[in-house]
Amino acid sequence: MPALIKTEHACEIIWLGAVTQRRGLEIETDLVSQTLDVSWDGVPGGAHSGRTRASDSRVLQQHAKGTEIANVRQLTLVSAEDLDDIAQALKLDACAPEWLGANIVVRGLPDFSHIPPSSRLQADHGTTLIVDMQNFPCHQVGKTIERDRPGYGIKFKDVAKGRRGVTAWVERPGPLAVGDQLRLHVPSQRAWQPGALGI
Repeated sequence: MPALIKTEHACEIIWLGAVTQRRGLEIETDLVSQTLDVSWDGVPGGAHSGRTRASDSRVLQQHAKGTEIANVRQLTLVSAEDLDDIAQALKLDACAPEWLGANIVVRGLPDFSHIPPSSRLQADHGTTLIVDMQNFPCHQVGKTIERDRPGYGIKFKDVAKGRRGVTAWVERPGPLAVGDQLRLHVPSQRAWQPGALGI
């Protein structure tokens, strides 16, 4: 059996963006019209690009803050379905992907924020992203929303749990375009069961 299984599930890219700068504690994405070329570093010129990065609060149990580590958070992907759910929970007409620092918005893959770590999302022409893990809501997004919709940003972290999408890094560089289909490939191993083998 192959280590990665090509599934019948796919999603369509409907929006592309690049985080080109960070404004204090706020983070926001700039819309990219139709095509985004990703390199080994992620989005060229992007705020999260690079083969390495400084560790942050997400990995404090593993590394002191600021330690140079491999960058597996080059890209942020969210689903249109999760954005709709967040907007509904916030009682807003829409939740803009720019607020979330998103690079890619997809549509059509159920339970997108919970696809397994190490899954691949692969375009028909070969560009491939590796999913790191679920992206957890952060205060920076809340501050960005609060700037544009006062009174709503403070609620973001609570309503966005399990709906924030995933982070990913580039396994095979190339173009990604609005309308591209990304096929989901998942690891073939079973879920971890400590004690199952007498460990």
